[in-house]
Formats: sequence, structure tokens, C-alpha cells
Amino acid sequence: MTTWFHSWRAAVRIARRDAWRSKGRSFLVLAMIALPILGVSAFAVTIRSSELTTEQQLERSIGAADARFTDGHVEGEPLLQDPKGEQSAPVKEYEKTNEPWPDGPTDVTKAIPAGATVLTDARGSAKLTTTHGLLQAEVRELKAADPVARGIMVLTEGRFPEKNDEVAASTAFLKSSGLTIGSTLTARGFDREYRITGAYELPSSLKTEQVNALPGAFLAPYGSAVEKAGIPKPGVDTTYLVRKSGGFTWNDVQTVNTKGVVVQARAVILDPPADSEVPLFQREGWAPWESSAAADAVALAAIGTVVGLAMLEITLLAGPAFAVGARRSRRQLGLVGANGGARSHIRAIVLSGGLVIGVAAAVVGTVLALLLTLALRPLLEEYLGARFGGFTVRPLELLGIAGLAVLTGLLSAIVPAITASRTTVLASLTGRRGVRRSSRVLPVVGLVAFVIGAVIALYGSVVTDQFIVVAGGSALAELGVVALTPALVGLFGRSGRWLPLSPRLALRDAVRNRGRTAPAVAAVLAAVAGTVAVATYTASTDAQSRQGYHPKLPHGAVAAIVTEEGGRDAPAVREAVQRSFPVDMRADVSRISVGRQGCGTWGEGKGCGRFEVVTPPANECPLWTATPDGSDPSERFTKEQRRKLQEEDWRCQSRTGDGVYVEGNMLVADATVLKVLGITDPGAAKALAEGKIVSFSKALIDKNGAVGIRLITDDEAYEKAAQERKPLPGEIKSFPAYLVPGSPPSYGVESVLSPAAAKAAGLSTVPMGAYFTTDHLPSTEQRQKLAGEIAKLGSSVDVTLEEGYVSKYSIVLLALTVFAGLVTIGAAGIATGLAQADAEADLKTLSAVGAPPRVRRTLSGFQCGVVAAMGVVLGSAAGILPAVGLRFTEQRQELAFYQRALDEGWGGIQEPPSVPIVVPWETLAALLVAVPLGAALLAALVTRSRGALARRAAH
Repeated sequence: MTTWFHSWRAAVRIARRDAWRSKGRSFLVLAMIALPILGVSAFAVTIRSSELTTEQQLERSIGAADARFTDGHVEGEPLLQDPKGEQSAPVKEYEKTNEPWPDGPTDVTKAIPAGATVLTDARGSAKLTTTHGLLQAEVRELKAADPVARGIMVLTEGRFPEKNDEVAASTAFLKSSGLTIGSTLTARGFDREYRITGAYELPSSLKTEQVNALPGAFLAPYGSAVEKAGIPKPGVDTTYLVRKSGGFTWNDVQTVNTKGVVVQARAVILDPPADSEVPLFQREGWAPWESSAAADAVALAAIGTVVGLAMLEITLLAGPAFAVGARRSRRQLGLVGANGGARSHIRAIVLSGGLVIGVAAAVVGTVLALLLTLALRPLLEEYLGARFGGFTVRPLELLGIAGLAVLTGLLSAIVPAITASRTTVLASLTGRRGVRRSSRVLPVVGLVAFVIGAVIALYGSVVTDQFIVVAGGSALAELGVVALTPALVGLFGRSGRWLPLSPRLALRDAVRNRGRTAPAVAAVLAAVAGTVAVATYTASTDAQSRQGYHPKLPHGAVAAIVTEEGGRDAPAVREAVQRSFPVDMRADVSRISVGRQGCGTWGEGKGCGRFEVVTPPANECPLWTATPDGSDPSERFTKEQRRKLQEEDWRCQSRTGDGVYVEGNMLVADATVLKVLGITDPGAAKALAEGKIVSFSKALIDKNGAVGIRLITDDEAYEKAAQERKPLPGEIKSFPAYLVPGSPPSYGVESVLSPAAAKAAGLSTVPMGAYFTTDHLPSTEQRQKLAGEIAKLGSSVDVTLEEGYVSKYSIVLLALTVFAGLVTIGAAGIATGLAQADAEADLKTLSAVGAPPRVRRTLSGFQCGVVAAMGVVLGSAAGILPAVGLRFTEQRQELAFYQRALDEGWGGIQEPPSVPIVVPWETLAALLVAVPLGAALLAALVTRSRGALARRAAH
């Protein structure tokens, strides 16, 4: 025991001394191991710190109150809820009786127990004045200074409002608005001014733009003012913070539920009842969500695979560096053997190098992670949009992560340790290499692993729908290729006969010294295989997204639609677009207005109506036609009938597609809009001039060749008639129709009516905005200019610019290529350094026989390039397998979804899914050509032409 301890202590001391003497190599390995540890540790500390305890969550939600009472919107009917107050449903199961679910308000105040302290918490929204114009923000009426509300809002500067003409503002609102404490603000259509007295933040929602006022000081008078001005009144959501002696038990919560009120009770959330005591959970489909054991196992397997492959890659990269150290210390190791040291002592010395570097990397990575997380905490909180609950450090987790660093260091040193221990004392002292034989077992194991992994991946992609099967099989196949690397390096050596002198020498040296070449090639292989797999999958996904992209407008076209207040600002918006963008053609568009002026496109507010373009009953898809008893209409058909209807019946196929949303999918405009939409049919413009309605969908045209527009003035009566399957109320205006032939893309617009025809039929219209074509795509500066002008108007405007498909993955592919290139050059550089240490005698011999000095530089460059090229070629071949397997799996899943949609009659699906497999040739070209060439040039540049003078060896 004592001998074992002392021998290892001596080995550690020797390894520590060698690491300090070779600072460059030690720092390189330490950085490779420490960087992943730093990232994982920082991630773990950040996640744990961002997790809130139940008490902290309640403090941010209900402050110091015992409960929050919320209207269940069931018209006072008794309801059931879960213990957290997140889910609720009426006691009566309306879904089983096909009765409409009650959706009316409840008087929450009647459910508050007598003697309780109550604080009103109301939320609404308003367009508030800022230094830039108007900003849509949330307005919250809560007496934030009250002790009951403590913790909901955290004051950062100034004070909370104490008077009705004062407000406090969130820091996010002050940042966006340009206002400061002491500034005044008001709202559009509201003549009252409010002074900002303080700044606060919502700990769990730092990015929320919010203003705080006293209860009744803003929302009620603002709602009355805007309603008189013809602006839709904003909705207000009111809840109540309640505090009473003894709090609220689960029985108290259930008692309050009988009055149609949902309760978020502190005591119940802290000590929830058993699921068997929750009536809501006894209903079918309302059981509490629990994590699936199978899903957890899959997640753990995925994490384990990623961690294992990362450790493998670091081990493969660091292994040659330890081999360099062992090679440079072979005389010292030989002296240990000459003085009676056993092979175990030599292995211990080399392994101790891995242990020393691993422990140092663990300490450095963990300490830096803690310091960086602590220093960057404010930035992390701002990025995540929430304050941490605290700085939470779990020592066992960090110890486990640090253990990975130590394990990685030891694994990296295992092969060099075994190799060094097998070297004879004579060979170590004289510098001779001895006879080296490659293992015959390892290639067999690698080939078996590759075949089994490929079969598993193939099975996962063709038979099952589990991504983890494909990923696991691909990982096993990649490990098999790694094990095959020494044999594959030998195969590469056979191509040397056709190469010039320097590359032939480099290739021969790489093949003769597979112990240092194979790990470097395997490291490059692992990095490139992962890069190629992700790049292939990403490029394929990008191609699928490109195929499935549906433009909202013709390329370069712009739509500016005003969605509120009766289009009052539509003329100003049209002019702003024309001033800011390179407009070529403008088409003004309007919409039909039903009811009083000032209604938005959604018909909000009292006295606001709406319209709909009627689809004749004969043109409705039988799968979607309402049934008298309210049952699912598709159930009237068999599976085969549903499939046939969707595949052959034009009525059951999607009509509008994607596009800019306009009410009723109808525009009131002249023929100019047809040109903007790319409609070149001369008959359409002629029909529009004749007072006809131009239709892009034959489903809207009845048997008389006309299109009907129903004017809905009483929305409640309309909805009631629809539910009761009665004739729908509302006057119908009929127009002769012209169907545009050829089914050209209409970008969501199903019909166009001229202003003259609308006026002749007695229809009122209001401006809605305009469609534009541009000479070229607007620049970023022009877009910002338009956004600033629209912000000054304060209206809600939807601006759509059709740029065509824009790939989201180009930067990903570039980053992957750069990453793989750096890893490749790094691994090849390590192998080259080891080769130079090994080949010093050969270089001296070349110099002695008259080789010019540049041969040393050229040979070094080719040695680096050969390693990089072998790794890139093998990695590229290995990386295609997982990507193809995953794409096949996705294809099967999407095809199954498509078949299910046809069987169940979902509709709107016309073509089978397309899941292309695209090889990213640009990325492969960069890896196969540019990276090895760059590695070779870099190695040649940093290598000295003449070696250092060496002392003549004594014999």
C-alpha cells in the first residue's frame, strides 16, 4: 500500500514538472478539456439559478396575498380546478350534451369572504405617447405600494403612484419610450396627463412594457373617452388579491369554485392535495401531466450520446499531445526503466500527465464558469427576461462535471501510456523506434461495430419512427470507423507511389507511425462527420422549407393594411410608404364597412358589424358541411370516401393559401391591384370595369354565376343562428362574377370588387391601405424610416414586404464549416508536431545528403495536409449516414401524418409530403479542398527551414 502510494506520488510530481516545462503543449490540452467544462458548468449554474422555488414564484405572482381570485368566465356556474389554478372546467360536462359552454362574466366580489383584505389588480392596454410617437403598452392598475402586493413589482427608482394623475413605468417601457421619471404621458384619444413618479421591474418579465396606475385612475376614464371618439374600447382583465386570517385551504378553494371563480391559493400550491382529491383530475382527459419514463430515457440516452462523442473527440485530440510529451520524455522514461522502474511505473508517469492536466482543467473550467456566470448575471437575466431566484451552486453537479474533465484527461493519456511502457529501455535511451505492429483485433472490432451501427440506423429510418434509434446506430457506426482508422490509414499509404517526393515521404511517415497518425485522423473524422451530418440535415431541411414556402405577395411587392379605427390613417400610411420605399406602382384598397364609422377590421365595439363572402351550399365540401345534430360531418363517410373526396373533389381542396390577411379575403379596389398581384388576364380588368366581382375561387360562384356578400349587423344573432342550424340573418348583396381562368396565385385574396360597383350596390367602404410594387427591395435604412413614420401615426398597421424565401441556415452552414476547419487544422497541427519530433533524425539525414532547407518546411506542410485530408475524406463519408437516416425517418412520419389527414378528412391537403435529401456540396468542397490545403500552408509557414543545432550523440 505504501509502495503504491509513493510510486504514484512520484509519478504525479514528475508529470507536474513535465507539464510546467512544456507550457505550450500543456496549455493547449488544458484549454481543449477546460472549455467544454466551462460551458457545461456555466450552463448548469445558470439553469439552477434561474429556477425559482415555489415561494419565489408565489411572491412574484400574488405578492404577500393568500390567494388570487380570477373570473372563470362561466357565468357564475360551479366549476372545478386544479390545485395551481391553471386549469378549470364547469362542473356540468357540456361537451357530452353538445350544449354551448357558458362564456359570460362572473361577479368575483361575491365570492370574497367577509373580513378579508382585497386588492384589485386590473390589466388593459393603451397607445401611450412617447418621445418618438405612440407605443402600445400594458396598463396595470394595482396599488403596488400596498404590503399585500409586495414582490409583484420591484421599485428600482423613484416611488409608486400615490395620486390619480401619477403613474410608475417599467424600465422596459422607459427604455422604449425615451421617457424618464418626471416626464408626462397620455394616451391617444385621451386628454388626461399623467406624471411618471418611478421606475420598476417585473422580476419574471423584464421585457414587459407596462405602466402602473392606482385602481380606477386610468382604464375606466380612458375606455369611456376612446369609446366616445369612436375608437374600440380596450378589454380589461380584473383579478383580486385576497388576504385573510388562516389563508385558504383546499376545501375553501372548492367552496369558492361553486361561485364560478378560480383561486390561486398560496397554502394549496405549497401543500397540494393528492390527485385523488382533485375532482377535475378524475375526468377523462384532465389528468395531471407527468413526464413519460420512456421520454426521459430517450432524453438521457441522447445526452449521454452527445457527452460521449464530445469526450471521444477531446480524447482523440489530446491523445497525440500526450504522445508528444511521452516521445520527448522517452530518455527520462528510459532512465526510470534503467534504474529498476517497472512498466507500471512508466504507465503511471504518463497517466499522471493526463491526471494533472485533467484536474487543472477541471479546476480552471469550474472556477471560470462560476466567475463568468456571476459577472454576467445581469446580462443573462436581461437576455432571459427574468431575474434569477439567487446564485445557486450545486456542488455535486459541478463535481460530476469536473469529474468528466479528469476522466477525459486520463482517457487521453491511456494509449500513449501503454505505448511508452512497451518501449524497451534500450530503445528509449538510444532514441530507436523499434518494431511496431498494428493491432489485428481493433480493425475487426471496428468493422463489426460499423456494420451493426449501420444496420441499426437503417432499421430506425425504415421501420421505426424513433430518432434516437437512428442517432444511436449512427454513433455506433462512427465509433466503428474510428476503430478502423489505423487500417484505413494503411490503405491510404498505397497511393504514395504516384506522388512526388515530399508528399510521398509525408504519407509514408504517417503510415509508418499510425500510433500518432490514427488518433489525429480519428479526431478530424469525428469533427467532420458531425459537421457533415448536421450540414446535410440542415441543407435538406432548408430545401424542404424552400419547396414549402408560399409567398404572401409577388416578389418585391408591399402591402400596408390599417387594421383599426375605420382606416382613419390609411391615406397617411399610403403616403408614408410612397415616401420611404422605391415604389413603382400603387393600388389603393378599401373594405366594406358595416355599422357605425370607426370600427376596425375585426368589427370590435358596440354597433360594429361585419360582412362575409357567401359560399353557396352546393359548393361546400361535404366533409365540412354542418350537420343538423352538430356531429362531426366527416363521420358520415367511410375512410375510403373521405380519401376520395379530398383527392378528387375540388370543393375539399385548399383555396386561398398564404397571403396578407384582409377581411373576407376580399378587396375593394380598381384594376391596378390586379397588376400588383400579377394577374395578367385582360378579362379580369374588363369585368371589374363592368361592375362585376372578380373571383379567384369558383367555390364562391353560385349556379347563376354570381357572388353574394352577406352584411352582418347583429353578430350575436348570427352566431346563435349558426349554432342552432337556422337560416343566417343579414342582407345579401349579389354581384355578377368573373372567374379568373387558370387558378393563378392570388396571395390570399379570393375576390376583388370595384369601388364604383360597391357604391352602386349601396355598400359603405372605408380606406384600408394600399398594395405597392417596388423597383427594387427597400434597404434597411428605408425600412427603418417607414417604421419611424408609422410609429408617429400610432395606428396599428400591418406592413408586409415580400422578399422571397430567405434561408435561415446559411449562417449555420458557415459556422459548421469554420468549426470543422478549426478542429481539423488543430488536430493536424498536433499530429505534425509529433511527426517532427519523431522525424528529427530523418530530417538530419536529408540535410546531410544535400536536401535544400525548404524540404523541411515542405515536408511539414505535407504531413499536416495528409492528416487533414485523410480525416476529412473519412469524416465526410461517415457523416452522410445519420443525416440520411434522420431524413428517411422524417419522411415516414410526414407520410403517416398525410395518410391520417386523408383518412380523417382534415382537408386542405393536396399533395404528398416532399422530404428531399440535399448534400451541401459547398460545405463538402470547403472541407475536402480548402481545409487540408489551408492546414498544409499554415504548417509550412510556421515551420523553420533549418532545425536547431543538436549535440552530437555520444557512443
